[in-house]
Amino acid sequence: MEKMSLTILGCNSALPSISSFQTSQLLSLREKQFMIDCGEGAQIRLRQLKIKASRLNHIFISHLHGDHCFGLIGLISSMGMLGRTSDLVIHSHPDLEGILQPQINYYCADAGYKVIFEPFNPRQHALLYEDRSLQVFSIPLKHRVPTAGFLFSEREKERHIIRDMIDFYQIPVRDIARIKQGADFVREDGEVIPNERLTTAPYPAHKYAYCSDTAYSEKIVPIIEGVDLLYHEATFMQSEIVRAKETAHSSAQQAAEIAKMANVKKLIIGHYSARYDNQSGLLAEARAVFPETHLAFDGMRLDV
Repeated sequence: MEKMSLTILGCNSALPSISSFQTSQLLSLREKQFMIDCGEGAQIRLRQLKIKASRLNHIFISHLHGDHCFGLIGLISSMGMLGRTSDLVIHSHPDLEGILQPQINYYCADAGYKVIFEPFNPRQHALLYEDRSLQVFSIPLKHRVPTAGFLFSEREKERHIIRDMIDFYQIPVRDIARIKQGADFVREDGEVIPNERLTTAPYPAHKYAYCSDTAYSEKIVPIIEGVDLLYHEATFMQSEIVRAKETAHSSAQQAAEIAKMANVKKLIIGHYSARYDNQSGLLAEARAVFPETHLAFDGMRLDV
């Protein structure tokens, strides 16, 4: 079973630091890669981590503040120079195409692949992408400009058929697929063999929720309920709550409160303000509310 895994390429807010680039992440599942936001430095971090982006075909942009999308044109250009031929799909606010397409025309006119824009409404919770193993939904967030988070939800897996049962009941190959999907087996004499006797439970499907940038909003709780991993911005400490409200960001304590209300399994906080050289205070503040909290850092890799 291939695991869903997340790599943090950048976890700072508007200003990068010596050790942290602006926001970007890479989610991997079943030989596919999905980028979430693309701040400056994203492609540099990919190279530092020796991650090849040949399986990266979809990029999801949460909103059009520069620290979440300034890295796009550089990445698109580099992909062209590396000989990319497959299409690259960018899911974003509709305005991004008007902003980025002229740059692509100017700098990447000879690229051997197409950049396709798939616009969505950040104010709506909607299905943005799906394949046989994954669905991606938008999560409306509360920020100064239209902003969406993303919910990556694995499709429910098939049940595991017990090999000995195939032989014992002489199950034809043509019936195995249906049994894995939950069907009972009906023998030639009409006897019904219940699925529970033939199979074991499937591996659990995993869910990852990305929520940045956003002010405190309980409206997202039903959407992210019970996810395995939640990334929630924690730009400020609670002592800067006035500044957080002015800029439509969250404190570490507020991120933890959302995680607790949503009953998530693990919380990762990030999008730190440049005023914090050390994020230990942010971590302590969040863990006081939700103990299973961890600090994001550039290069962090974890299984969902």
